[in-house]
Amino acid sequence: MASSTYPDVIGVDGVALHGDQPAHGRASFMESRWAPVVLGTAGVIAFIALCEAVIRVGLISSTVVPPPSEVIARLVTEVHTGSFWSLVGQTVEGWGYGLAIAAVLGIGLGLLIGSNELLWRACRPTVEFLRPVPSIALIPVTILLYGNGLKGNVILTAFGSIWPILIQAIYGVREVDDVARNTMRSYGIGGWSRVRNLTFPTALPFIATGLRIASAVALIVTVTSEIVIGTPGLGSALIIAENGGDVKLMYAFVLAIGLLGVVLYMSFGAVERRFLRWHPSQRKVNVA
Repeated sequence: MASSTYPDVIGVDGVALHGDQPAHGRASFMESRWAPVVLGTAGVIAFIALCEAVIRVGLISSTVVPPPSEVIARLVTEVHTGSFWSLVGQTVEGWGYGLAIAAVLGIGLGLLIGSNELLWRACRPTVEFLRPVPSIALIPVTILLYGNGLKGNVILTAFGSIWPILIQAIYGVREVDDVARNTMRSYGIGGWSRVRNLTFPTALPFIATGLRIASAVALIVTVTSEIVIGTPGLGSALIIAENGGDVKLMYAFVLAIGLLGVVLYMSFGAVERRFLRWHPSQRKVNVA
């Protein structure tokens, strides 16, 4: 019987390639760079089609949840208006300022705390106490101190998104190899040179992951604060549409917020892959 696999051959490096391995350069679809995009798109289309069918047959009232096709059409209409992009800009502004503050404080404090065992033991109970506190619980205090404008939104966003960055930075610093640290110490290399050449490169992949996670958290907190305290943006516009009885517009804003989150997350992932090309986590390793 004819075999569907290739016969054993010798590779250019002298290593035998067994018959059950695919020919060189013919990667399967699942290993290609387009597989996540194609499969992800197919999954989204299938989910939208399922929701459309469920609503059209009457299992869910269309007055409560409009069909996705009508929501998408309404979003397309809004995209062509200047007011929509003004709302997006206001949301991104609060998100950006809050995440930037969280990044500066989280990375700086994380490198400092993680580099000192005594300081880490002293700060850990406080960090573990504050980390689970939801930002929404601080809204009354924030309104009293900063009002319901952009400043209050930024403070809440910074508080909510600092923890993934801080924790990742701390554990990234603590992953520094002891042999490498002792070697640099024995050669008299210390201070900023050690941080630049050893500590920061080791912690950078952890920090990048923390930033990517924090970007999603920051958007959630930003929109939540807009909904609750009325800061201008997509969140407040969503509530205004709901109060006005425009259900399709409300869901259009929900869809816009979701799409914005996807764009921001993918952007951080692309930047991470660009600047961490040297790290094994960003390289495919073929294991025989």
